[in-house]
Amino acid sequence: MGTVVVGYVAKPEGEAALAAAIDEAQRREARLVVVNSHRVGRDPAAVDDVAADETLDGVRARLDETGLSYDLRRLVRGFEPAEDLIAIAQESDAELLVIGLRRRSPVGKLILGSNAQRILLDAPCPVLAVKGLD
Repeated sequence: MGTVVVGYVAKPEGEAALAAAIDEAQRREARLVVVNSHRVGRDPAAVDDVAADETLDGVRARLDETGLSYDLRRLVRGFEPAEDLIAIAQESDAELLVIGLRRRSPVGKLILGSNAQRILLDAPCPVLAVKGLD
């Protein structure tokens, strides 16, 4: 059984990425790994654990309805989300990595976000980038 890895944030781009990853995992009959990664600075307490847990409870309920085999990982540490996604894609021998992109200003369109750019360039597998729904 293959694996699809998706980066999830509780924003339109994260919701779009999750929806696309669910579709891809079902189509491929693959296991789904959902990664919710937060980089923390000097104060790990700055992350709102209660809100994050409630958000991921909703994601878990949504995934339970799909019947997919899945793993939901919440990572709060000093790494950039791109580093976490690339490492998890490598360790799980992912066949696809799904990320969401947000709308950018005309100047911002010249350069992708640093996490998205790093994932697109360094991922060990094909990457599906989807636009967030506004």
